[in-house]
Amino acid sequence: MTSNPKHGSRVHERYLRHHKKFPNVWCAGCGIGIVLGAIIRTIDALQIDKNDVAVISGIGCTGRMPVYADFNTMHTTHGRALAFATGLKMVRPDMKVIAVMGDGDALAIGGNHFIHAARRNIGITSIVVNNFIYGMTGGQYSPTTPIGAQAATAPYGHIEQPFPIAELSIAAGAAFVARSTVYHVRELEKYIAQALGNDGFSVVEAVSYCHTTLGRINRWGKAPDMMARLKEQSVSQNKAEKMSEEEKQGLIVRGIFVDRDIPEYTKLYDQVIERAQAEVAK
Repeated sequence: MTSNPKHGSRVHERYLRHHKKFPNVWCAGCGIGIVLGAIIRTIDALQIDKNDVAVISGIGCTGRMPVYADFNTMHTTHGRALAFATGLKMVRPDMKVIAVMGDGDALAIGGNHFIHAARRNIGITSIVVNNFIYGMTGGQYSPTTPIGAQAATAPYGHIEQPFPIAELSIAAGAAFVARSTVYHVRELEKYIAQALGNDGFSVVEAVSYCHTTLGRINRWGKAPDMMARLKEQSVSQNKAEKMSEEEKQGLIVRGIFVDRDIPEYTKLYDQVIERAQAEVAK
């Protein structure tokens, strides 16, 4: 996928709020900026009018993303991005509604909203930036922190099973589920485009890193080192299918895991309204 050649490498200038303070609040080398760039380039390549796009977020490092993006945006409370996005999608089903969340925002305090938005199959594209940690608040472990990793609240190693985001999304009923990393940025853009093209609840897990907390605490190096880890410790779905469970242990499997056409919630809701109005009119 390539951006509109008319705009070339300056495509981001059309989608950023230049009156906001730049450079941004993210740490130098943070992968969240890569995800924002992927979203912008995808929307530009699909030629979706930015007035027809809404980006909703909660609290956390990823939650700052809508501040800089020149779409219709809401920066909401912790864990509630999907609740606000659901309300917007109900009154404006014609809009492309994107909820951007971190792993803690989506799956800890927001976990109940996440599974029920997937169960309803409401037409929201959820982009979960998974950096395996609470980065903004000091490096506490999150629902996706790997077993054995150290965190500010797990100085002797994390002992809880992490939530598998993609698998949880599938089990909850999402129509589209994919995973890529901020190293594989073109692949990430392709998955975001396919997610936006699915009418139902779509989930793209964008595996990133937090070098200033998770990387520092575990001595995994700086941003370039952690970017290299994403390259070395991830495999495509096709390759993973040929590997044993032992060989896949600890690896990030990238790919599209579900892409199904199932009834979308707002369309079904419109049918309920029509039936109710017909009943009243009798």
